[in-house]
Amino acid sequence: AKTALIDGVWSTVGSTNLDWRSFLHNQEVNAVVLGNDFGQRMRAAFEADLAASKQVTLAQWQQRSPVQRIKEQFGRLWQYWL
Repeated sequence: AKTALIDGVWSTVGSTNLDWRSFLHNQEVNAVVLGNDFGQRMRAAFEADLAASKQVTLAQWQQRSPVQRIKEQFGRLWQYWL
């Protein structure tokens, strides 16, 4: 799911990507919730995700394995449908 929180009170959760395919072809749905309580829960979830994430530097990205690069190229063949 994609999420957004604005000013701690306007929240959205849904499947919509910010690209033309999502807007024109896909059947996407988002829920918009107004409220401070829900906004606080959204912020807490985001902060928990951020704490569990790992930063990837440009140097690390450039040193990814040949197998990973092949997987990426294969995925690009299907990107229109993904």
